[in-house]
Amino acid sequence: MARLKTAILISGRGSNMQALIAACREPDAQAEIVLVLANDPDAPGLAHASAAGIPTAVVDHRSFADRGGFDAAVDSHLKAAGTQLVCLAGFMRLLTRGFVEAWRDRMINVHPSLLPAFPGLDTHRRAIEAGVRFAGCTVHYVRYETDTGPIVVQAAVPVRADDTPDTLAARVLVEEHRIYPQALRWIAAGRVHIQGERAIVSAARSLEVACLNPLP
Repeated sequence: MARLKTAILISGRGSNMQALIAACREPDAQAEIVLVLANDPDAPGLAHASAAGIPTAVVDHRSFADRGGFDAAVDSHLKAAGTQLVCLAGFMRLLTRGFVEAWRDRMINVHPSLLPAFPGLDTHRRAIEAGVRFAGCTVHYVRYETDTGPIVVQAAVPVRADDTPDTLAARVLVEEHRIYPQALRWIAAGRVHIQGERAIVSAARSLEVACLNPLP
């Protein structure tokens, strides 16, 4: 069976990218990483991707007068690589509506909160200040509105009384590295279907990554 050709867009170190690359090295992996693209030529994740033997590309956003031109260049690279699915992994650029619609239901993202709570930036500080008892992360399909779209999987961690944004972020990141590869496995296996604005994961074991993790 042909594996799902997947491209990853990064802006920095690409720790979630590394988790996806590792998952695609598994013998039974049904996805392959065909491209890692960064908007910053100095993104540390590019070196890791190159060391893993994955083709890389840079589309420097500073070289474009507008977002449309940047997105068109990114789109060209994705198509040249035969991309079937796009994974955003710490990609810190806002995408145009046209780009998002062109890749509708073929682009996913991981966000460090339990969406729809705390979309956008500075999620861990906001979660602590709001006094929530659980924080976490979400893998979702991308829509034009920030951090919206059908949710594929979520994982939660308790917010401790002594948490700082950094300590909470570190625990959430562990879960990001777990559920992002799981979402990719499900999608590559054809187990995720979009109905309206819901992502339905088929089969009885579809909740093997639980929405709430056991408390420590």
